[in-house]
Amino acid sequence: MILAATNRPETLDKALLRPGRFDRRIPVELPDLKGREAILRVHGKDVKMDESVDFNAIARATVGASGAELANIINEGALRAVRMGRRVVSQADLEESVETVIAGYQKKNASVSENERRIVAYHEIGHALVAACQSNSAPVHKITIIPRTSGALGYTMQVEDGERLLMSKEEALNKIATLTGGRAAEEFMFHSITTGASNDIEQATKLARAMVTRYGMSDQFGMVALETVTNQYLGGDTSLACSPETAKAIDDEVIATVKAQYGEGNGNLKRPCSKIKRTCRISSREGDNHRGRIYGDPEPVKAVYQCEKTQRPCKVAALSLFSFWEKNQLLFMGRNFLN
Repeated sequence: MILAATNRPETLDKALLRPGRFDRRIPVELPDLKGREAILRVHGKDVKMDESVDFNAIARATVGASGAELANIINEGALRAVRMGRRVVSQADLEESVETVIAGYQKKNASVSENERRIVAYHEIGHALVAACQSNSAPVHKITIIPRTSGALGYTMQVEDGERLLMSKEEALNKIATLTGGRAAEEFMFHSITTGASNDIEQATKLARAMVTRYGMSDQFGMVALETVTNQYLGGDTSLACSPETAKAIDDEVIATVKAQYGEGNGNLKRPCSKIKRTCRISSREGDNHRGRIYGDPEPVKAVYQCEKTQRPCKVAALSLFSFWEKNQLLFMGRNFLN
């Protein structure tokens, strides 16, 4: 018996794939939710874990992660526990290791001016508020404005409650609107824009183009494949399969889609956000990284912001959130901030 592996199956000679030769294929895809949880448990057997560790929560936060990346998350969690002087790995260690694998290590001593930190804070809060105003948006799990070694000055992490295999057109448009929320918040609050939205722009453009060329979500082109994907297991490069005139029409529709959703995000920040239905309790307390937390049933808090049926603009919500930001980050621990 001969076993072979490749990440370029489309380049194999047809003669190799005839019956009696390499005629049995076993695709090794990225693990799903259950697979990620099982992999985390396997690699966690040799590490002393706290009883409160929730592997399912870590698995939900690592959509698209490979087995090697999941193993690295366990290792990074163990290293962090040792650095913090603990004998067991806690849930906080694993959550921080997820961010380390995704965005790199924290740069706590990074030289970021007060004005830039303020811009980044409003940028990330803009993402969260626009997500809160969407009907089909993943809950916001964490907002951080601690710079990372990847170059990110901050990011907003959204975590789905379960595994998602399909995305509707409405959900795709909502995601684009959420991606534009950071730039919209910058323009709304400071009447100026910065380079901080470069990654958001790239992701929004990529998703809008895929909606037109691959997902058949365009009213103009309908169910026509205008783009092909090559090297599926090596990043998934794409190439257009259409005339120059059609390519121009695609560009026009992509630009129009992103502009429309940017306007939607801008509007969500300017008008009352009726989707926030419950009271948001904002706790500012000292601790690691000077964290402010939003809890469903919080510990004694220093301030309370009422957003239930107040019909107050999201700008006020952003100002209230920022006033209790203590130089580093906000963590959204409950689900009642959204929906």
